[in-house]
Amino acid sequence: MILRRAGRRFFARHPLQLVFAVIGVALGVAVVIGIDLANSSAARAFRLSAEALSGAATHRVIGGPQGLKEDSYRRLRVEGGIAQSAPVVEGYVTLPAAPGLTLRIFGVDPLAEGPFRTYTPSLEAGGDFTALMVDPGSALLLDTTAGRLGLSPGQTFTVEVSGVLVPLTLVGRVSAPDDLSRRALEQLIIVDIATAQETLGMLGRLSHIDLILPEGPVGTARAERIRALLPPDAALVSAAARAEVMAQMTRAFQFNLSALSLLALVVGMFLIYNTLAFSVLQRRGLFGTLRTLGVDRRQILGLILGEALLMGLAGTLLGLLLGIALGQGLLHLVTRTISDLYFVLEVRHLEITAWSLFKGTALGLGASLAAALVPAVEAARTVPRQILLRSTVESARRRLAPRLALLGALLMGCGAVVLALPGKSLPLSFLALFAVIAGYALAVPGIMPILLRLVQMPLGRLGGVLGKMAARNINASLSRTGVATAALVVAVSATIGIGLMIGSFRLSVEHWLATYLQADIYVTTPSQTFAAGRTPLDAELVEALSGAPGVVLATRARHLLLEGEEGATELFAAEIPPAAQAGYEFRDGDPRRIWQEFAAAPAVLVSEPLAFHRDLRRGDTLRLRTDRGPVDFPVVGIYRDYGSDQGRVTLAWDTFNQYWDLGGVDALGLYLAPGRDADALAEDLRELAAARQAVVIYSNRSLREASMATFDRTFAITAVLRLLVIVVAFVGILNALMAMQIERSREMAVLRANGLTPRQLRRLITAETGLIGLLAGLLSLPLGLVQALVLIHVINRRSFGWTMQTFIAPEIFLQALLLALVAALLAGLYPAWRMARTSPALALREE
Repeated sequence: MILRRAGRRFFARHPLQLVFAVIGVALGVAVVIGIDLANSSAARAFRLSAEALSGAATHRVIGGPQGLKEDSYRRLRVEGGIAQSAPVVEGYVTLPAAPGLTLRIFGVDPLAEGPFRTYTPSLEAGGDFTALMVDPGSALLLDTTAGRLGLSPGQTFTVEVSGVLVPLTLVGRVSAPDDLSRRALEQLIIVDIATAQETLGMLGRLSHIDLILPEGPVGTARAERIRALLPPDAALVSAAARAEVMAQMTRAFQFNLSALSLLALVVGMFLIYNTLAFSVLQRRGLFGTLRTLGVDRRQILGLILGEALLMGLAGTLLGLLLGIALGQGLLHLVTRTISDLYFVLEVRHLEITAWSLFKGTALGLGASLAAALVPAVEAARTVPRQILLRSTVESARRRLAPRLALLGALLMGCGAVVLALPGKSLPLSFLALFAVIAGYALAVPGIMPILLRLVQMPLGRLGGVLGKMAARNINASLSRTGVATAALVVAVSATIGIGLMIGSFRLSVEHWLATYLQADIYVTTPSQTFAAGRTPLDAELVEALSGAPGVVLATRARHLLLEGEEGATELFAAEIPPAAQAGYEFRDGDPRRIWQEFAAAPAVLVSEPLAFHRDLRRGDTLRLRTDRGPVDFPVVGIYRDYGSDQGRVTLAWDTFNQYWDLGGVDALGLYLAPGRDADALAEDLRELAAARQAVVIYSNRSLREASMATFDRTFAITAVLRLLVIVVAFVGILNALMAMQIERSREMAVLRANGLTPRQLRRLITAETGLIGLLAGLLSLPLGLVQALVLIHVINRRSFGWTMQTFIAPEIFLQALLLALVAALLAGLYPAWRMARTSPALALREE
């Protein structure tokens, strides 16, 4: 009872320490919870959508880049006797009346749908079923989606596909059996096969055929019979395996966000550690007295850990509330990034799960207790007589500093070894990074005396006696200043690491675009999915654009997706003239020989991400499913590419036409005569194409600008994370330095009693806090650089396979120094004002 009362009274006299510690934990937990809720909501929405669309299907027949021929379904039903089969045609559309909304057209055969999906129309659907089968352009919407769009049965609405407007008529509403199904289906437009084919431009084609096969030998035999009936460009895949591959596409991206958010929690741990370490130092006299009166070590340990638990609980509860609000804001950024990089995903609801809240609570409380353990053990193990002597505390810390530095060096060495080892384990990589951060923080108190001795003489010349006193006071109070400085270093270095990583990535993409994009003008068709699979260009338009005045060379290209059990492979078939070949940066090998091999025989070039994910090297073979059946293509080169983190396969135009019977092009690269204005000619070409087909025409410069705008939009979530870490770091600086200065109130009052004026005292405190901020800023620079190098060359490489260049932006380091210095000076304002008003007589009586 006495111990608890003593603890309450202490924090009642020092409320700011308590408030800042709680805020620090709350912010750290909020960032982790916000990211986790946004990630889990996006993943859950994708999983529900995938499960709802696949229904009871166990397998799926997929075709080539343009899907399956309709005849494949007939052969399965008639010749193969596969009764439980259902054709599907699907694709994405936008609604001009609802900008920013992307819906999925889902074309089905109602007569075959019964065993597969419960929400699609069945024979009992009455009028809706009849209208869907008989009336062209008929569609069904989920009741909530129709209500949100203000549509009633009988009304017509317009969708846009690749720049083409298509009218559809709502003939009925679909009711979801439960709330989860409703969330999965709210982005769906259900139509029949014919309407989907007409709307999406897939006449005579199917996206895939869903199957229900039994388990065991019967199912295996039936699968073999199905494979024998399929055309060479088709394949039978497991529905579950395909869904898992799709889910894995975003896993590295989401894990990286979660790991980066943990940096904010690490800073919060240092805030708790600071607060409790300072509270132990401030109450050393009280603990000594209590120990002499019979209070044992276990009770002291329990008191400090109990205080940490209460602070952690308060911070965690506040962090959970802030995290839910933050997650709602981050959800849009996460889903937009997934849509830009992987597949279209619309998520409107933040899914608050008990598991996410439990993880946030466990992290908050666990971090608080872990941070409090060291000061609690120190207070419990120290004998009463030594607790009462301040010099004993400082002597012990000075003896401990070299040992901590050695331990820190060992931790950093272990982390460096793990990071240097080959492998793809992201959790292990982040664990090694955190070991480096923790090791560096342990070494900071041992480095500080060296730096203080170096700056003591210059400070004396600039600030006189007060300047020397500032450096000496910091060095003499290493037990307090070392902890504060280490916390600031960790906080500020995190902002440097993330900032340099974003800047390096952006500049790498800019450099890649400048070298890769060699044509003067690019022409393509619009796309809702930001990926391959665009509508081909009209053949007459291709001829007109290629022969336009000022165009000296036109190269054709086609972007396609080839699906399989290992995921979707992006194919890029193109005519690559010598001018464009210079834009390819190969990872190894002689470029001239690579292009010779590429032109001499059917071969492929693969991008770095694809080579990483498939473990490909130059000289290996890559099997692709062609219209002639599976073909093994030699990999003659691996090139740098930032267009997709899943990778891309590049084929020569003649090779593509040799193995695929698709025909047509979906992109043109136009090279202009010297002196022609690309922007002006692009405008003329838009007028030329306006009456024939909806196309997108970019000049080289405008395409680079559009690509960088997409990059900035995609990585907005990472920039927001950096901003959040900066906020947590700022709070950490204020907390650490204010607690340190307030703890020295009686020491400062004694200086007043010995003749120091209030103005001189304010200057002394400002000099001390400014010096600590400057030292922390300087010490954070190498750690921030190391974090950036690890994020760029290890974490990024093991996540996506990209090789990025390192760009050291001086402004990032300057921002970090200013952050540390300005926050430190602000943190010294209140203590300086308070100490200057302290009565010397009161200080003497307390001493």
